[in-house]
Amino acid sequence: MVVIQNIINDENIDEDSLIKVCQDFLTENSVEESELLIRLVSPVEIQVLNKEYRDKNQVTNVLSFQSDIPEEIGEALLGDVVICVDVVREEALLSNKKFSDHLTHMAIHGILHLLGHDHTDMASANKMESIEIEYLDKIGIDNPYN
Repeated sequence: MVVIQNIINDENIDEDSLIKVCQDFLTENSVEESELLIRLVSPVEIQVLNKEYRDKNQVTNVLSFQSDIPEEIGEALLGDVVICVDVVREEALLSNKKFSDHLTHMAIHGILHLLGHDHTDMASANKMESIEIEYLDKIGIDNPYN
């Protein structure tokens, strides 16, 4: 189940569409029973989280936090994806992308981190990007890396 917390109350976000895309992606990756929280936040909140958890005192577009609830509890919590809407909107504008497409990309990117993917080296970055490109193409979104 995908839950969105639109902390900034941005009415320009189609939450139902974002939920559907993310739920479909979870299903495609066999974690459809897991709960995922997508939190849409301000630059201030994401900078605080980035400083606290990554020791980087700067804004960023997306952060992912895996659930730390033990399996024995029996709750299928995948984790949280935190997206800074202002950063995503600015990136979309600068790269001539639709905001909704870029927001969807950042959500998928964050989910992939929760599923264990990373981009710390070229091989893992290429693998992660290819998954993103393939899924986004399937839902009608152009390659975000072009």
